[in-house]
Amino acid sequence: MDEKPPTLTERRKAATQLELAHAAARLFTDRGPDATTAEEIAAAGGVALRTFYRYFRTKEDAVAPLLTVGADRWRALLAASDRSLDPLTAIEHAIVEALSPTDDEIDGAHWMRGLLRAGADDPALMTVWYRVNRESEAKLHGVIAELSEPAIDAVTTRLVAAAATDAIRVAFETWAETDAPPHGPDGPAALAARNFRRLSAGLRDA
Repeated sequence: MDEKPPTLTERRKAATQLELAHAAARLFTDRGPDATTAEEIAAAGGVALRTFYRYFRTKEDAVAPLLTVGADRWRALLAASDRSLDPLTAIEHAIVEALSPTDDEIDGAHWMRGLLRAGADDPALMTVWYRVNRESEAKLHGVIAELSEPAIDAVTTRLVAAAATDAIRVAFETWAETDAPPHGPDGPAALAARNFRRLSAGLRDA
């Protein structure tokens, strides 16, 4: 059954949450989480503090919508991939496309690096990062099962979803520890593709 499209109220709420997420990412990247308050994030996002806390439990939670948007985009690219490709090849292609920033997306790559560097000293921020990755992995199961018709077994589906999710996660974490540009052989897209090939090598014959 198709999902109902979001209402105007839901779209406005999502837009406000995303604006707050952008504000939190900028502030965390520039100052670090310890030097950033929820009040400052709310002010930068143009809402009252009580509104901020209606959406998020903590200041670190505020970055979740921004991370979720990226995860949703790559799953959507995978779902729309060429069905003539085998699923593992389709996943690798979707990873590269999703993680190769356009000129308009370069700033997003830089705040991702800033967030992950900030998270090295902030367990609460890393908890949000790992939670979003885990949620994305769970949603990925259905996409992979559809790509893999006739259906592969549930265990293999879960292993492929875990390999894809961890390939991306580790690529961003590795890249964030360097000063490599967002494009090229040491950028997130190339790293994630290599990671996925290594993690999925044993699944090609599963």
